[in-house]
Amino acid sequence: MEGSSAVRVCEIGYGTDEYREECLLRDKVLREPLGLSLFDEDLTEEDSQIHFGLFSDEQKLIACAIGVPLHESLVKIRQVAVSSEVQRQGVGARLMTELEHELFRRGFRHFTLHVRLAVKGFYDALGYVQVGSEFEEVGLPHLKMSKHLEL
Repeated sequence: MEGSSAVRVCEIGYGTDEYREECLLRDKVLREPLGLSLFDEDLTEEDSQIHFGLFSDEQKLIACAIGVPLHESLVKIRQVAVSSEVQRQGVGARLMTELEHELFRRGFRHFTLHVRLAVKGFYDALGYVQVGSEFEEVGLPHLKMSKHLEL
């Protein structure tokens, strides 16, 4: 999968079929392993957030992430999920790189996210740095990390 030109990142519109597919992927990867359901959460605020998906050449959603504008130049990245079938194949890194480029194009220069402690190394490799100390979110240890992009 790594380096495959057939996969594409595109924005997902809230409430579309692709958005429903995104929610199913997020639920399967991020909530089900914890015994939780994404569908028990209030998702109505997601209509003002920027949803991205990485689609395979078969038009299947294989990874997704959300950008939440916090300020004119600050965006929080959340709910990064990669299908288990393609994890550790460069898919997550490609999604994050393209998402960052698109958000940068839209004027965002500062990126922040809450990462599960277990995947800190992935974000380290992407240039994110830890900010503050460990905290708990959805019952798991997390860290706040950030990144700044310049022209």
